[in-house]
Amino acid sequence: MWAELSCNHSFRIDTTKLQHRYQQLQRLVHPDFFSQRSQIEKELSEKHSTLVNDAYKTVLAPLSRGLYLLRLHGIEIPEGTDYEMDNQFLMEIMEINEKLAEAQNEAAIEEIESTVRAKQNEFTEHVSKPFEQDDFEKAKEILTKMRYFSNVEEKIKLKKTPL
Repeated sequence: MWAELSCNHSFRIDTTKLQHRYQQLQRLVHPDFFSQRSQIEKELSEKHSTLVNDAYKTVLAPLSRGLYLLRLHGIEIPEGTDYEMDNQFLMEIMEINEKLAEAQNEAAIEEIESTVRAKQNEFTEHVSKPFEQDDFEKAKEILTKMRYFSNVEEKIKLKKTPL
């Protein structure tokens, strides 16, 4: 995945360079460029394009990038695990979820969204160093927190989506 996108196995990436490489690869493999080719070439193009898309999405998003790096080192964070989270953090998540459940207007939801985005940005900044120092347990702890906040982000999207 990293090799295709010309990235180092590092948490810190140059997103501009990543996007440029992604666009280069899509110009080579996108199915639209294979419409007049054989069925086998079309199928291969589709498979390669999907792989490039999946790799790009994984490497671009900090949480999925971090989880992928952990997997490369044999470390998994199973879904639904609390990974020994401290009570203070769990209380913070619970309070944010309660505020979101009680939010009655767009302004209240956007305030929560802003708080969550700031936390995610903070975690993204802090998780780089443990990866650079091969402190995968610390990276795992931070990524677990990011996953909690990612779940809140999904709840925010649902709350903002009209029925």
